[in-house]
Amino acid sequence: MTDNQLQSLTIAEQASRIRSKELSPVELIQSYIQSIEDREPYVQAFVTLTLDQAVHHAKIAETEIMRGNYLGPLHGIPYGVKDIIWTAGIRTTGGSNVFPDFIPAEDAAVVQRLSAAGAIVIGKTTTTEFAYQGGEPPTRNPWNLKLTPGGSSSGSAAAVSASMSSFSLGTQTYGSLIRPASYNGLTCMKPTFGRVSRHGVYIASWSLDHIGAFTRTVEDQALVLEAICGSDYRDPHSINEETVTYSDLNKKSAAGMTIGIPDSYFIAEDIEIQQAFDEAVNVLLSLGMDVVKVKIPEMIEVADAAHKMVMRAEGAEYHAEHYEDKRLSYGPNMREQLELGHEMKAVDYIRAQRIRTLFRQQMMELFDSIDVLLTPATVHLPKAGYKTGNPRFNGPFTNAGLPAMTIPAGFDEQRGVPVGVQLVAAWNREDQLLKVGSAFQQVTNYHSRRAQLSVEVKQ
Repeated sequence: MTDNQLQSLTIAEQASRIRSKELSPVELIQSYIQSIEDREPYVQAFVTLTLDQAVHHAKIAETEIMRGNYLGPLHGIPYGVKDIIWTAGIRTTGGSNVFPDFIPAEDAAVVQRLSAAGAIVIGKTTTTEFAYQGGEPPTRNPWNLKLTPGGSSSGSAAAVSASMSSFSLGTQTYGSLIRPASYNGLTCMKPTFGRVSRHGVYIASWSLDHIGAFTRTVEDQALVLEAICGSDYRDPHSINEETVTYSDLNKKSAAGMTIGIPDSYFIAEDIEIQQAFDEAVNVLLSLGMDVVKVKIPEMIEVADAAHKMVMRAEGAEYHAEHYEDKRLSYGPNMREQLELGHEMKAVDYIRAQRIRTLFRQQMMELFDSIDVLLTPATVHLPKAGYKTGNPRFNGPFTNAGLPAMTIPAGFDEQRGVPVGVQLVAAWNREDQLLKVGSAFQQVTNYHSRRAQLSVEVKQ
């Protein structure tokens, strides 16, 4: 197979060929290295590349597989890691000048789990400074290099979209998984808060941070989620629950499930987003699902303000040890956010957390009558330049800690960019998202489209 054909395969398809020994992990890694050489100068998705190390681990994987020691569907699969996630022996900058040469002594928990599954790190991907807005990296959207890929997980989304990695890890404290996934035509889940350990990750907010993965399909999303989720005593917010075999869910029918449509708040600025949303509703109806209107909690705007207060306060506390000595090493946006956090009163922080608790309860009540909530994934389509975009449609579910997933559901031919929709479920019900998303992708082909990096766009 050609390099382009290999990279067009999903993780599940690559894994099937590796398991049957039709495809060598070394061959797969080499194809991505060629893709990086061709496309990275335009996309700029990586901060640090680990290509020699990746080839070394691919050779080890090939030997193990030839000996019959196949670890599972991620064995020999290359992936990118957002540069706020620690990687032992590999520089982890956090997208900042504060720790430009920091080399962790250990892997983050999520990287440890992926290594145990046989996955191979191919590089560290760009991020806004410590995953805050501002200090945008030079990363470009592979569908249209004039437009933003979204953030803060800019490089992670762009690397997969540009076929420079099979999948990649990102984080979300506001909308930094769902939004860039939509902008780049990818499938991505923000799991339930605590489902994936944050041990070994630069903290943006202790009580808001989530880790997820960018993939092509829902099937691939299930394979990665299966590998990275699980309890971890090193993360005090880790959920101590039995791991679910998520990959089995692709075989289950979603017919008869009830899909909720919000009555307010989720009004997109671009008509192409609304059109994709309406089309998605029709697809779900055709698959035998029921669609009903639901009332969004009136306190959603107040909860959003509380979300920002919590993020600032917890970020300020996390950086307090270094901020005084390295104040000028932080970018202007980070300094502003940290100063606001330092100025916040304890009573205001506690009040914000109480608002969040009440809002979470109200959001959970939505799922007494529905299985999944469907919304547009983004407020607007990706804009010119490197601004990360408005996370307004994603923040409420990060705030409440509920699982959410975006899937490609449309395409704007004029701008040449994908359009996504967002699925949300009750606490710990990732299975509901996977069932609905898988059913949708079985009868649509938006997830099969690939960014071409055309000569016209490059110019």
